Amino acid sequence: MNLREIVVEQAIVPRLSALDRDGVINELVGALIDADAAEASARDALVKKFLDREAKGSTGFGKGVAVPHVKHDSIPKMAAAIGLSAEGVDFNAYDRQPVYTVFLLLSPADKPEEHLQAMEVIFKNLSKDTFRRFLRQSGSVDEITELLTDADEQRIGG
Repeated sequence: MNLREIVVEQAIVPRLSALDRDGVINELVGALIDADAAEASARDALVKKFLDREAKGSTGFGKGVAVPHVKHDSIPKMAAAIGLSAEGVDFNAYDRQPVYTVFLLLSPADKPEEHLQAMEVIFKNLSKDTFRRFLRQSGSVDEITELLTDADEQRIGG
């Protein structure tokens, strides 16, 4: 499994409009719906599930990154959206710093092993300083997809 298999290109948002955590989650769920990776009828349930997950513990793991993730019955195939915020968003991250990069992951409820594999791939790449820096500096969908390809082909160091 690699990033290009997980990330839905049409759900990459190089400049998030939302300025707060809940707005970012709403915007990225909307991007996945617009990309046909989730049903519009499930929007409210999906947003609620993400917000409930955040209430249990922040998915902002520090270093300017958050990875909100949930499993849901309405999701047929794993899908991730990426959103970048120039201003930074308060995700109640563990290091108390703003979040600039958000990977939002939706997984089918009946495939927990795939969910764990996807999380592993995402975190493996986000743990690399170079990947995080290049991602944050990306200004377009094309730049981000090129970076994901480079990461999948292991052309990006730590």
